[in-house]
Amino acid sequence: MLTRGRAGEPTSDDDAVGPDEEAEPHREPQTAGQRFFGYVRELLLIIVLGLIVSTLLRTFVFQPFEIPSGSMENTLQIDDRVAVQKVSGFKRGDVVVFEDPGGWLPPLDDSQKPSPAHRVLEFVGLAPNTSDQFLIKRVIGVEGDQIICCDVDGRLMVNGRPLDEASYLYSTPDEGTVSPSDVQFQVTVPKGRIFVMGDHRNASADSRCHLADLEVDGSKGDNAFVPTDRVVGVAFARIYPFDRFGGMTRPSTFDAVPDAAEPAPDKPEIEPEGVLC
Repeated sequence: MLTRGRAGEPTSDDDAVGPDEEAEPHREPQTAGQRFFGYVRELLLIIVLGLIVSTLLRTFVFQPFEIPSGSMENTLQIDDRVAVQKVSGFKRGDVVVFEDPGGWLPPLDDSQKPSPAHRVLEFVGLAPNTSDQFLIKRVIGVEGDQIICCDVDGRLMVNGRPLDEASYLYSTPDEGTVSPSDVQFQVTVPKGRIFVMGDHRNASADSRCHLADLEVDGSKGDNAFVPTDRVVGVAFARIYPFDRFGGMTRPSTFDAVPDAAEPAPDKPEIEPEGVLC
C-alpha cells in the first residue's frame, strides 16, 4: 500500500520509521590519547610512503650527486650539486656520471667513507651522492667513433669533424682557455663503450690518461673506455648552490658530428701505443 509523504510523493509503509526500530548506536568521543596516536599513525604512514616514492625516484628517475674535484671546471665547481636523470639515454656532448671502470680512483680510506646515516639518506635520495665511487665527465665519443687529437688548429676531431669546445673548456681571464689536449692520440671506441674527457683538461685524469693501462689479460687501454652499463645517467641541472642553479645543455658543436663510418670494433684501436698524460 502506498501513502503520500509531506511533499505529495508516494511512500511505502515499509519505509516508515516505527517507534520500535533500533536507533543508530551512539559513538563515544575519542580521548586525547586516541587522537594523538591516530595522528602519529597517519604521520608514520606519510613518512613511509614518502621514503618509498623517494627511493623509487632515485632508482629509476633521477639522483643528486656532489662534485668532488675540479676536473669539470668551469662547467661544474667543487661542491656543486647536480641532478642526474636516468630516464633517457645519453649522446655525444652530454655530461654523464658513471661508476669507476676500474683503477681510475684510488681506494677510499676510512676517513673518506660516508657515515652510515649519510649512506641511508643517499639511498633514499634525501642526500646527494658524494661521488666517492663515481666520476663525472663529458662524452666525447660513442662506440665506433674515431677520435683524433688534434688537427692543425689544435682541435679534437670526431669522425673527421673538428669540435669547437670554446663554450665549455676551462678558462680564466689571465690564462685564457686550456688546450683541448696536450696528449696526442688517435682512438676508435669499441662496442659498448664511450670515451670521456673533463672540461678542465689540465686537471682531469680522463680516458686519455688510461690508454696505456695494462689489463689483466695483457692488453692495453681497455680501461680508458667506459662501459655503457656503468653510466648512471646524464647531469641535466645544477641544483646547488642556488646562485649557480640552472640547466645543463649539450653543446651544439656535437650536432654536426657524423655517425661512425665503420662498425665498432670489439677491442679499442689506440695509436700511438703507450699514450700517457
